[in-house]
Amino acid sequence: MYDTIIENIGQLILPAEGPLKGEAMKELNVQENMAIAIKDEIIAWIGPHQQSKNKKAAERIDALEKTVSPGLVDPHTHLVFGGSRENELALKQAGVPYLEILKQGGGILSTVQATRSETEEQLFGKAKRTLEQMAGHGVTTMEAKSGYGLDRDTELKQLRIVKRLNDEGILDLVSTFLGPHAIPPEYKGREEAFLEEMIQLLPEISEKSLAEFTDIFCETGVFTIEQSRRFMKASQELGFKTKIHADEIDPLGGTELAVKMGAASADHLVAASEGGIESLSRGETVAVLLPGTTFYLGKDRYADARRMIDAGAAVALATDFNPGSCVTYNLQMIMSLAALKMKMTPEEIWNGVTVNAAHAIGRGDTAGCLQVGRKADVVLWDVPNYKYIPYHYAANHAEIVWKNGRNVWERRGARVFSVPQTE
Repeated sequence: MYDTIIENIGQLILPAEGPLKGEAMKELNVQENMAIAIKDEIIAWIGPHQQSKNKKAAERIDALEKTVSPGLVDPHTHLVFGGSRENELALKQAGVPYLEILKQGGGILSTVQATRSETEEQLFGKAKRTLEQMAGHGVTTMEAKSGYGLDRDTELKQLRIVKRLNDEGILDLVSTFLGPHAIPPEYKGREEAFLEEMIQLLPEISEKSLAEFTDIFCETGVFTIEQSRRFMKASQELGFKTKIHADEIDPLGGTELAVKMGAASADHLVAASEGGIESLSRGETVAVLLPGTTFYLGKDRYADARRMIDAGAAVALATDFNPGSCVTYNLQMIMSLAALKMKMTPEEIWNGVTVNAAHAIGRGDTAGCLQVGRKADVVLWDVPNYKYIPYHYAANHAEIVWKNGRNVWERRGARVFSVPQTE
């Protein structure tokens, strides 16, 4: 007997295994009148709705012809941080430059100060509430970066919190060490010394199993291509997989570096050059695009997803959840921005928040697809078809979210029919 059967599914989204590149991103397997059976935390059976009627389960969920998908995957978040920066919004609206906001004690350095000063328990509680919000929006796997400590103790504190949250099992968390996220004030003019300090942290992080990936912010005024290469090489030599914040503002060549270094992902890429985009088509690095950041910062230029996909790249989408440049839990909103601002099709978008997002964080074999034998990470959406979510923006369409077969979130008054069943 199964634990749960979800039947009478109007549309079942079944992304292919990936990563999906170029033309393959334009294909999405959508089956109608389907059912799924869950047992012992995994997908045990997928088939036509009619065949589910003869199967026994402890619980049966009538999906009422709504849409079901794999749990969404968010491959770029800054989950753990102290404080908030709502006071900066009025300054931005008034046209105050970011450097002036920094001089006034705002910007990323204000978040660093708050993260350093808050206790581990305070940061843990705040991040846990965020995770619960993410789950409520259909995310079942996500990446979480450090990077608001910029010193040994606070970076390790952030990474310990991510590990604790992952152990709680609300979502599957993939931990990334982003120590070289900015230059702290105490290292102004001594950037090389700060980078070396972050490199010296790597063995301790590895020994304590606090991160699987490392990341670095390669941008004008932060870290150069050569500094980024050195950090990525040191990371890989210790067994870390690598990521890079690349070409967000200026086309420094971070995209090309990511491909050359075999990085799992290159993120942002708003200013990626033609050569950088071409390199993505030849390599295995996933382009993780963050349209919510461009939207929140009020900029007009978005990453050129259309050109990347047409060139043959693998593209994923993420929230970039953080306190300064993208304050949203809602990956569904990012799906809408991908359609409206980056001209991605519904099929490309779904592949970008499932299978390709999973590959961007090393979870291509466990997340982002619905297959027999895989984890039962499943979302029932209160929508009639898969095209509806990119179309209907800024709403939360999730109705029930299952993580490892366990109901972790259900919308109050969910319009589904659940019946306990015994033999």
